[in-house]
Amino acid sequence: MKISSFPFGSLPDGTPVTAYRLENAVGASVTALDYGATLQSLCVPTRDGAMLDVLLGYDNPTQYDTLGGHLGGTLGRVGNRIGGASFSLNGVTYQLAKNNGENHIHGGVKCFDHRMWEYVPDDSRLIFKRVSPDGEEGYPGTLTAQIAFSLSDDNKLTLTYDADTDKDTIVNLTNHAYFNLNGGGSVLEHELQIFSERITESDATGLPTGAILDIAGTPFDFRTPKAVGADIDADHIQLKNGKGYDHNYIIATKRAAVLYSDKTGVEMTVETDRPGMQFYTANGLGERAGKYGTLHPREGVCFETQLFPNAMRCYGFPSPVLRAGQHLHSETSYAFRVR
Repeated sequence: MKISSFPFGSLPDGTPVTAYRLENAVGASVTALDYGATLQSLCVPTRDGAMLDVLLGYDNPTQYDTLGGHLGGTLGRVGNRIGGASFSLNGVTYQLAKNNGENHIHGGVKCFDHRMWEYVPDDSRLIFKRVSPDGEEGYPGTLTAQIAFSLSDDNKLTLTYDADTDKDTIVNLTNHAYFNLNGGGSVLEHELQIFSERITESDATGLPTGAILDIAGTPFDFRTPKAVGADIDADHIQLKNGKGYDHNYIIATKRAAVLYSDKTGVEMTVETDRPGMQFYTANGLGERAGKYGTLHPREGVCFETQLFPNAMRCYGFPSPVLRAGQHLHSETSYAFRVR
């Protein structure tokens, strides 16, 4: 493995940002920033042997800081939504920022992907660490979080999350990478298979209600591969609520999804130990400047592996509570091949 680093510019307040690049034996590479522990690029081989960046992203820190979208960012403490922007734990109610209507999303106004992380030198991985102080964004406990990015010689990108807390808190770390296996343009022709039979129902704000929906025969059924856009505009209340796909799929096996582009021959397989995966088709990604030109809605797809959103208010959902003295460890991988 070859690891290098280079200046990536500065944030509006003058804070310098550094990019770290990990390259494997076949020339594939992943680049991550110490701002937000952000995945800035991921270059993998295509059918014709060229290297293609399959991540949407920005050119400089100011864009990451101001343009929004969480492109490639590490989300926390709690990715996705918390109903009413509050939760109760050990008899205490904690009030969080209402940054998604009446709800809380992705960890707050200044969530983990808008924070500087410490780069931890390593011979084979890109490792980033940060300490989130007690009370940050309203969450209890001092949380020490770490994310590591590794890239195997057979082009599997693995994200490893670890966290510890000195006080009971809630944690749901994930990454908000937007994938496009053509490098840009609409993703609606990408072929997708999701190994799931159920989703969590969402209301008009995108917040899970607690109900579980069987998806057989609905537009959400991707058990047999089909184009991402085949049913995205179907007359279905859940699609209307999300303005497309923006839903938590319940994952029962390690293999969660396979995405494929016939144009480039690139196939990506998602594997995870998390019980849920938010499948999002970038419906809210308004036009903005990206690293390879103007970005548009539905130009990327996200596979945010996670615990279920709104879990503190929905009976039976996997708990996001991390107790003092417990250790959180989770892995998600995105494996690439050509076919």
